[in-house]
Amino acid sequence: MYGATIGKTSIFGIDAATNQACAVGIPDAISSEFLYYFLVSQEKGFTDAGKGGAQPNISQGIVKAWPLLLPPRAEQTRIVAKLEELLSDLDAGVAELKAAQKKLKQYRQSLLKAAIEGALTAEWRQHNPPAETGAALLARILQERRARWESKQLAKFAEQGKTPPKDWQKKYPEPVQPDTTGLPELPQGWVWASIEQIASNGKYSLAIGPFGSNLTVPDYRDSGVPLIFVRNIRSGRYGDGYTKYVTEEKAKELCAHSVQAGDVLITKMGEPPGDADVYPENQPVAIITADCIKVRCWVGLIRPEFLKAVINSYIGKKQIEPITQGVAQKKVSLGRFTGLAVPVAPIEEQDKMISLFSAANTDVAVQEAAINLAIKQSTAQRKNILKAAFSGRLVPQDPNDEPASGLLERIRAEREQDQRSQSRRTRRSAASGACP
Repeated sequence: MYGATIGKTSIFGIDAATNQACAVGIPDAISSEFLYYFLVSQEKGFTDAGKGGAQPNISQGIVKAWPLLLPPRAEQTRIVAKLEELLSDLDAGVAELKAAQKKLKQYRQSLLKAAIEGALTAEWRQHNPPAETGAALLARILQERRARWESKQLAKFAEQGKTPPKDWQKKYPEPVQPDTTGLPELPQGWVWASIEQIASNGKYSLAIGPFGSNLTVPDYRDSGVPLIFVRNIRSGRYGDGYTKYVTEEKAKELCAHSVQAGDVLITKMGEPPGDADVYPENQPVAIITADCIKVRCWVGLIRPEFLKAVINSYIGKKQIEPITQGVAQKKVSLGRFTGLAVPVAPIEEQDKMISLFSAANTDVAVQEAAINLAIKQSTAQRKNILKAAFSGRLVPQDPNDEPASGLLERIRAEREQDQRSQSRRTRRSAASGACP
């Protein structure tokens, strides 16, 4: 009768004792099964009647006073039989739906695995040799990245009127190399790269949300620049009625944490962290919050949707779990995350994979939506069946049944007789001095 357990009902199958959080009754004018189903039908009502703050509860007085339309005993039996028939069929149907739901989840993971291992595009790859392999593509981009750095350094020396010192090129901050230990062999033409290697070399292309007092609840507004939370990344929903905002001025302060369309967003907390999504094209510039990571991909090296698939696959999970730390809240640091190994396919093959995966994933999503709707309808049907049962509309009534009023009168008379007998026994015991 407390908290989330309010209204939960069961029939004891063994002798047992309970604590103060339970209300126990022994049916008399009603069968145990009929009472059980009735109480199940009233679960929401009991929950709504709960009182209290952190742990709402209902008293036994509320349960005892709860109204019940009592049918004849014979009709109770017919109602229970019909309920068991209908609800058993319904439960069987729901079990099949949940089994199908589980298979779709397994298929989605298999689809992800096939995509990021190259199996999904294996046939296409045979007939479409790449103009540039993943290894050549990565090498070119890394060379371009270094050339840009050197150009900026030379410009700084010139601006300061200085001659470049000896071996100045050795100060180039090489992106971390990926650790591919325990990872699968890649298809021909693919190559492993680290998150840092595939990220843009622009400022703040790799970032986490603001720390502590840099962004607090008092900064939230009902309009302005939207904030992105872990829940947005996991649900793939942005800009809905639950969105919080900050002012334009605050957003400028937090520009290091800004997000634009096409950025890959990753949760840095969870069990384990590592759920990824791509910030949609139809959304405005936003700010990520503390437990989020942003990766802005190097254009032409890796597609954001491809990186999202990798991080959400077993390859991403396998690498993220060992670098997750914490007790109360498990998190992964940006420093550790940047070294994650990512398979890089030729850019044309990435585009083909995304096309094939999106089409298959859309089909899965349609089936999942249909299953979720069917489960929701089953829940509504269960409520309708129970409602019909306890409003006299589930089974036909028989005029030959003993009326419930007669049954109650007989039970009342029996209880009064028992009370009189008990009183006589008590008086005799008192007169004889014996223990009652």
